Amino acid sequence: MGDTTAQRAQFVQFALEQGVLRFGEFKVKSGRLSPYFFNAGLFNTGATVSKLAQFYAQALVSSGVQFDMLFGPAYKGIPLSTATACALVQHPDMAGRDVPFAFNRKEAKDHGEGGTLVGAPLQGKVVIIDDVITAGTSVGESVEIIRAAGAEPAAVLIALDRMERAGTDVSLSPHSAVQEVEQRYGMPVVSIASLADIMTFLDGNAELAEHQPRVKAYRDRYGI
Repeated sequence: MGDTTAQRAQFVQFALEQGVLRFGEFKVKSGRLSPYFFNAGLFNTGATVSKLAQFYAQALVSSGVQFDMLFGPAYKGIPLSTATACALVQHPDMAGRDVPFAFNRKEAKDHGEGGTLVGAPLQGKVVIIDDVITAGTSVGESVEIIRAAGAEPAAVLIALDRMERAGTDVSLSPHSAVQEVEQRYGMPVVSIASLADIMTFLDGNAELAEHQPRVKAYRDRYGI
């Protein structure tokens, strides 16, 4: 998949083609009107999830983060951890290394193996995989689960870093959700792409040039 810069541009193109990334005017969870929308849940076929997992695997390998296994927080992290583990075993730089994965269920099970964890035992350096980080609550819960098992949270792997401050227009947080996670837990957040990559892509795309001023204004107002 080439170098990291090309990889990021390819991912933005892929997300656009699949309708996962859209431009226009969207009301997001925070109540803001965003000039773009990103919903990784719309990668919902075998082919697109397989390709998405290859992007995740490449981003993780390129980051240089040392890891022993993946953890996917329920619910979105469940297919992401599964598919990315499959992609990692096929990655040329992994030399066939078979990476275990686990995920949690939100409801405790009172029969069978019981508990809330499914998959490989949590041990060693664990990468948490999700789609985006908005409030960081999912990361906090994952960190608690991993530490409770005696393992070490090593990084968070996400599809898109929105590079956006939280809070209201009058009291914006000094850091983005991603930066707050990095500072709070002392571990890196690795993203396949970011808002900066979306803006670079817009700069080089005549068809989408009309959206560039709105995205820039949004980043100037809320970005880091």
